[in-house]
Amino acid sequence: MATKIRLARAGAKKRPFYQVVVADERSRRDGRFLENMGTYDPTKNPAVVKLNEAKIIAWLGKGAQPTDTVKQLLKKAGILDKVAAASA
Repeated sequence: MATKIRLARAGAKKRPFYQVVVADERSRRDGRFLENMGTYDPTKNPAVVKLNEAKIIAWLGKGAQPTDTVKQLLKKAGILDKVAAASA
């Protein structure tokens, strides 16, 4: 089973709110997921990102691939640098 770390949309119309989740790549965007990793709220200024670093590092170690948007969020949070340093 190939897993992705991606965003699942929540919130009302015109008021997006996202959960950062690990899901099977075949499941729907807002469908079933394996684990919740945190939240992303782009409506605030600046955008609010809350991530569970330990869980994300563990899933990346298991081979989960982040989507492009999640990869940018992880880079801003400094998590990708920690994963790269741990693997080197």
